[in-house]
Amino acid sequence: MIAQRGTRDKLEKYFDTARPLKVTLQITGRATYDFCCFGVDAADKLSDDRYMIFYNQLRSPQGEIVGAEIASGMSFTIKLDALPQSIQKLVFTGSIDGAGTMGEISAHKISIGDQITASFGGADFKAEKAITSLEIYRKGGWRFNVVARGFNGGLDALLAFYGGEQADDDDTDSAPTTQSATPTPPQRSVSPPAKSHTPFKIPPKGTPPPVTNQTHTHTAPFRFSASSKRRTQSHHTPFRIPSPTQSDDHPPPRSSASGKISLEKKISNGAPKLISLVKPLKVELEKRNLLDVTARVALVVDMSGSMNRSYNDGTVQEIVNKILPVAVQFDDDGNLDFWFYGSNCTRRPNVNMSNYEQAVPADWRTVQSRIGGSNNEPVVMADVMKAFDTTTLPVYVVFITDGGIYETSKIKKLLIEASYMPIFWQFVGVRGHGYGVLEQLDNLSGRYVDNADFFALDDFKTVPNNELYSRLLNEFPAWLRAIKTRGVLDGSARRRSPSERESDYILGHLLRL
Repeated sequence: MIAQRGTRDKLEKYFDTARPLKVTLQITGRATYDFCCFGVDAADKLSDDRYMIFYNQLRSPQGEIVGAEIASGMSFTIKLDALPQSIQKLVFTGSIDGAGTMGEISAHKISIGDQITASFGGADFKAEKAITSLEIYRKGGWRFNVVARGFNGGLDALLAFYGGEQADDDDTDSAPTTQSATPTPPQRSVSPPAKSHTPFKIPPKGTPPPVTNQTHTHTAPFRFSASSKRRTQSHHTPFRIPSPTQSDDHPPPRSSASGKISLEKKISNGAPKLISLVKPLKVELEKRNLLDVTARVALVVDMSGSMNRSYNDGTVQEIVNKILPVAVQFDDDGNLDFWFYGSNCTRRPNVNMSNYEQAVPADWRTVQSRIGGSNNEPVVMADVMKAFDTTTLPVYVVFITDGGIYETSKIKKLLIEASYMPIFWQFVGVRGHGYGVLEQLDNLSGRYVDNADFFALDDFKTVPNNELYSRLLNEFPAWLRAIKTRGVLDGSARRRSPSERESDYILGHLLRL
């Protein structure tokens, strides 16, 4: 599978997690690069420094994680089942030793086993000196997240965030080694986690690895000195990133045989202001073999009072602008079905290239006062399901919310019922919190097919378009494959749904009377 920034999935789909798993990070460029795996706890803190795998500590206490330097990078062999429960997440990072920025690299490749790869270049980063490349974490089993995000503060920010600290050279030479020593507080360039503890510091390269014991106590904290650290090799053998091999998740792109007018031509003729969105969207469509897909597209937007800021500053209109090209591509008529919801919901006129700039009405507060200012997700979900009850086309729903989710049982019941219908729910959190059940979709049992995904954005306007479309379309292809083979499109699956079985039971009971 060729993964993108933001790709999340269950490891068990691709690997036997009871067997050792190899993760490889490689960076090529003019600088010298270091790689690290942080084993952190539920608070994202390095509460046990023995689970920090790097150049001076290549093995965790029981060999659960073993690092090895390779050409242009480092590999980590991991026994997930052997990790202690206190280790909730493994965070894999790369950082620059010395001058340079991640925006100047030639290539960054992330590999999980031999089935999942992700490749990035300098254009994907800016002036950062460190990258969080990958996370592997517990969530109803082991999952992975291709993060590929930089830290503007460099290695010191990474260390501070996970409990380490970059020391000055003088501080390194004179650092106390007794347990009672008080470390210098780190200069944090990122917001520290709420839970605090004694930070660890990385020693210079060449320092003998620490002796680990079964009973672990912190003596001298790890210390790292940027200028005293030296590599034994100043140059790496460059690696070449092979041409991506396609998998079921991202089949090779094929030319359209459906006779569809190109997306570029549609947008340039009908909505030229949106033409810059075509290229990043088309790249993601091609990667996922979605160019010939025909589907209905719907947009549902929260209009509760807490969303007022997003209406006032144009964020909601920007959301409409960026979802419309998806509808233009998938829907033969180029229409975007559109709902607002608060305490109740209202279905709006379809959005298209001729009216999209008026999709958010100037008097939106009047609409809000009519439907109520609280958030009632079940009422609009039920209305969407009713609207598409008899469709024989796939339906792709982008559902925007700022959180405060509380109707957990109703939402679960509706998602289970909808899993027998050709409706895929892509929930997107915007500027919010308290997403509740939406953050637990991976663990929602009882569904006929996995029909929903969720991710959250702090600021919709600032997310790069290629990243946005990658995340929006990440799980849609797998759902399309599932519904085609399980009778969802032709309606036969509906006979297995809970509501249909209940109706059959009631009807049978009445006939026996």
